[in-house]
Amino acid sequence: MGASPFLDRLAEGPLLCDGAMGTMLYARGVPLDACFDVLNENNPSLVQSIHAEYLSAGADLIETNTFGANRFKLAVHGLDARVREINRKGAKLARDVRESMGREAFVLGSIGPLGKYLAPLGAISATEGRAAFREQAEGLLEGGVDAFIVETFSDLEEIRLAVEAVRSITDLPIIAQVAFTEEGVTFTGRTAVEVARALRQLPVQVIGANCSVGSSVLYDILEQMLPEAGALPISIQPNAGLPSRLGERLIYLSSPTYMAEYAAKMLEAGARIVGGCCGTTPDHIRAMRAAVDRHVPKAVRARRVSVAPPAREEAPALRVTVAPTLLARRLEAREFVVTVELDPPRGHNIEKLVQGAKLLKERGVEIVDINDGSLGRVRMSVLPTAILVREATGLDINMHFTCRDRNLMGIQADLLGAHAVGIRNILAIKGDPPRAGDYVNTTAIFDVNAIGLVRIIRGMNEGRDATGNSIGEPTSFSVGVGLNPVAEDPDREIQRLLRKVEAGARWAQTQPVYDLEAFDRFLTRAGKLPVPVIVGILPLHSYRHAEFLHNEVPGIRIPEEARARMREAGARALHVGIDMAQGLLREVRRRYGGAYLMPSFGRFEVVAEVLDALR
Repeated sequence: MGASPFLDRLAEGPLLCDGAMGTMLYARGVPLDACFDVLNENNPSLVQSIHAEYLSAGADLIETNTFGANRFKLAVHGLDARVREINRKGAKLARDVRESMGREAFVLGSIGPLGKYLAPLGAISATEGRAAFREQAEGLLEGGVDAFIVETFSDLEEIRLAVEAVRSITDLPIIAQVAFTEEGVTFTGRTAVEVARALRQLPVQVIGANCSVGSSVLYDILEQMLPEAGALPISIQPNAGLPSRLGERLIYLSSPTYMAEYAAKMLEAGARIVGGCCGTTPDHIRAMRAAVDRHVPKAVRARRVSVAPPAREEAPALRVTVAPTLLARRLEAREFVVTVELDPPRGHNIEKLVQGAKLLKERGVEIVDINDGSLGRVRMSVLPTAILVREATGLDINMHFTCRDRNLMGIQADLLGAHAVGIRNILAIKGDPPRAGDYVNTTAIFDVNAIGLVRIIRGMNEGRDATGNSIGEPTSFSVGVGLNPVAEDPDREIQRLLRKVEAGARWAQTQPVYDLEAFDRFLTRAGKLPVPVIVGILPLHSYRHAEFLHNEVPGIRIPEEARARMREAGARALHVGIDMAQGLLREVRRRYGGAYLMPSFGRFEVVAEVLDALR
């Protein structure tokens, strides 16, 4: 093989590859079922803008937008006669961006699987497969790539044909990468050791793995391949987290920090090229740059010039001005807020809840909280309950939203649905574990905690999802968070509150409080709170009720004095409980931003009577 600047540079230190092309195109509005490869001709500026973002983020290698540009995949879109020109244009676009930015970077000609099975399983012969790969490689070579990357293969016979096709027309370096499952084998059942041994026999310069799984699995794959790779460098390009299918690829969700941490581990273990595949963005690559730089000689780093990507002309995002919710307006104006909790029904009949809400509205209530799976018990889901109550009463809704029952995709889907139907006040809480309720063996999800949930909502308010992809028009949620005044570790609870506020929370809402002096002492740990606090008030119905709450319900403590009053009240216990709640409500109005009343046993008339204290 002749001299190769790419291999010379690889010998000097590790290289950082770019991230996903398809993910970025989809984020820019390209439909999932569209042909991404033909954009090289139909929308070249869009493709170039993505290359430029990756170069600006610090990538040393950029892959051409040609992963699926073979005759079989293009035939689905009626484009099989344009293989050479689509590949040639893809290579030229990447080269032109690199030269315009003055970067020392290399263009890799991307070649993916054919999309059809080889014989005898499928109808594609080895001769036909080799010809298809050669046709694609010729176009990339004419466009001026520096090296080739044959990637995301599962069939070792198919990747052998791809490598042979490339090698038949050029001696440029080839990176050969295989995709693995979460079980650590290819989709055809080959282990990492078998793959490494097979790839070593091919005329390639780098072997490795990419796509289909995230960083942790590919780190294990790397460790297994290293002893079998011999002198060949290894390239590792994981997806970003948990999967959502995109054609034959998978989109995953992991933070830039997480991927950067694994990139550092991979380099320390012996990888020579790291980067990202589906789901990764320039933010991920930018975070990984720092990890790579720790392994690159200073003289080499000095040659890399950071240049901002060329400005991309875009139509200004359409942002419809949405008026703040009633709750948000009251909080912003520092007016005292009163909200009452409504538990969704255990069945599908909403009538009792609606009648209770109407009674509260007659007593002056304007905002109600709709609970979400309190105490880990099955009830009607929170969103339809919120919609039905609002439609029947016109009340402003504060919808509780837990992390327990939804994965990361479900969280975002439900939030977008809530916003679409006008539910915009969200109380972001972790949720009671299932073991607290009737379904002790049910699995909780908890992909994120309450802090992560607030960050997701803040991102949506800024127009992006959890991976940084655009959601179009930004949302306009107002976000509150829970606060436990009797937490076992009060300092940790305060620190978590401050982190929630930093993440985007607009107010805090407590569990039931029965001792305001103790609550005051708890809050002094935080100094002056940057957000208003809505204090929970739950009227006591009897001495037994008070003892149950104090001794059996997490997060509630009732002072001995209050329990003694309930014990001494006897048959008048409910009246005493209402009187105590009214006294708390008057004090809360004097000292805090709002009150959050909770009816026990569905007795809305009790809460209505407590509200008389505000007259």
